Formats: sequence, structure tokens, C-alpha cells
Amino acid sequence: MLALLIAFAGCTTAKGSFCAVSSPLRLTAKAVDALSDAEARALLAHNLKGERLCGWKP
Repeated sequence: MLALLIAFAGCTTAKGSFCAVSSPLRLTAKAVDALSDAEARALLAHNLKGERLCGWKP
């Protein structure tokens, strides 16, 4: 899942393509605690991109 997260976080695809193949990444509190700073930033970037392009809700 982490590899998928990182792949999509830096992706610069068209709105339709990203929204068609991506979904919000939601982790348990325990999983979030285990993330490195870089992984947490990538997860946040992915979810913020989805909010902006696809209308995802937190």
C-alpha cells in the first residue's frame, strides 16, 4: 500500500484519470503512528490532491 501511496502522491495525471484510479487513503491510528515523516507527507499530499481534484471529503 505504501508503494501505491508514493506512486500516486507525485502523479501529475489529468483530473479524470486520477479520480478514476485513486481513492482516499485512510489508516488506523496505529498505522499512522508507524509512518515515517516522508510517508506521512506523501499520504497527506495524496489525500489533499483527491480533495482538490475529486471532491473527496475528509
